[in-house]
This record gives sequence, structure tokens and C-alpha cells, in this order.
Amino acid sequence: MIKFERILHLRSAVVLVSVLAATQAAPQTPNATAVIRGIDQAVHYRVDHIAGYTVTERYAVFRGNDEKNSVAAMTVMTTYRRDTGKSYTILSQSGSSIIRKFGLDPILEREKEINEPGNVQHAWITSANYDMTLKPGMQTLDGRACYVLSINPKEKAPNLIIGAIWVDAKDYTIVRLEGVASKAPSIFAGTTHMMRQYADIDGFSMATHARAESSTFLYGKTVVTIDYAGYHIDLRQGASARAPASHKMQ
Repeated sequence: MIKFERILHLRSAVVLVSVLAATQAAPQTPNATAVIRGIDQAVHYRVDHIAGYTVTERYAVFRGNDEKNSVAAMTVMTTYRRDTGKSYTILSQSGSSIIRKFGLDPILEREKEINEPGNVQHAWITSANYDMTLKPGMQTLDGRACYVLSINPKEKAPNLIIGAIWVDAKDYTIVRLEGVASKAPSIFAGTTHMMRQYADIDGFSMATHARAESSTFLYGKTVVTIDYAGYHIDLRQGASARAPASHKMQ
């Protein structure tokens, strides 16, 4: 009888261990409200702590199906200051001067306008500007476990995206953005497909690569890529370069 009870107790213990192991191994179902709140907090943390930055940006334009040989290119030093916005210094340029004038110059002008104080907050990827819906499951990008959310801007603009964002499951910073522009920049422009990749630079989510593709009857397929390198980030007085533990919501 005692031996039987020991066997029964042993079996119960094995079942309990198995249940606990399965519970720990199973991924927790994320709470959509908490994830969206985390995204908002991550964006505001970045905004509140960065006074400005400089970065080298290389723009390249490709036509048709050839994405190896650019028809125009421009490298600029971008300076962003919280209180004044963006400014650019052209370091080099090549290829068609017409495409640079009517293709790349307007992009820089739009970026300057978007990042002016009083305008920039309308471009933030937050729940104030976008309706967000958490998608089931998770995906891994660049070795980072990510939540995926569909986003739809509450107002339409060429720089606001209908599509999806991937955010780091640990700190809710943006890893990737992809979709279509919610509004064409002109009556001559077709649908613009956009993608932007981000990386952790000195503790902040910063763009590293972007791609925009459009196709029109007049101009055919056009692709613009932007590569970002050499960030130098200036923090606001008293700000830390790495988010505190309270910011990294689990």
C-alpha cells in the first residue's frame, strides 16, 4: 500500500512538472492595449531625450527593374535639432541633374517641412496619429522578437502609412515599417510603397535604410532608397542614453 502511494505521488509530481514546463514554454498572449501604450511611451521617450543628431544619408534613384545602377544619387549630412527641425548639407551628387531637381530635392524639402516644430508630432507613429491593431503571433526580425501591428492613419498625408509596424517585444521600439502612402504627393504620382528599417543606436530606435517604390504611366517604375550611417546623437541635459527599466515594459 505504501509503495502504491509512493508511485501515485511520483506520477502526480511528474504531471505537475510537465504542466509547469509547458506553461513556461508557451508564449504569453500580449495585451493589445498594453502593447500600444508601450509604443506610445517608447516614441515619447525618444522625443523627450534627444536634443538633436547628425547623420549621413545617401539617396539613390533607380528606374525600371535595374536597382544596381542608379540614375541619380545624392549624399547629404543631415542635422536635426529639436527646436529648429532639419537642415541639409550636400556632400556629393551624381547622375541626372533633372531627376535630382524634380525627384530628390522635393524629398528633402518635404522632410524639412515635416520635421518643423509644430509639424513633427503629427508624423509620430503613435495612437494619437494612427489606429493600431495587434496581429496574432510574433515574428523575428534581425534577431529581435517582434509584435506586428496594422496601422491606419487618422488623417491622410504622403508621409503617413497604411500598413504595418514591427516593434521589439522587450521595449516596444520600432524595428520595421512597411506599407503604402495614405495620400499621393501629387496628381501625377501613383501609389507609393514604402519601407523603413530601424536599429538600436545608442539606446534609441533610428532609421538605417528606407525604400520607396512608385509606378506611373508617365514615368514607369521608380525606386528611391536611403541609407543612413554615422549617427551622432546629442541628448537633452540630464537625459540618459539608455531607457530605464521602467520604460522597458515586459
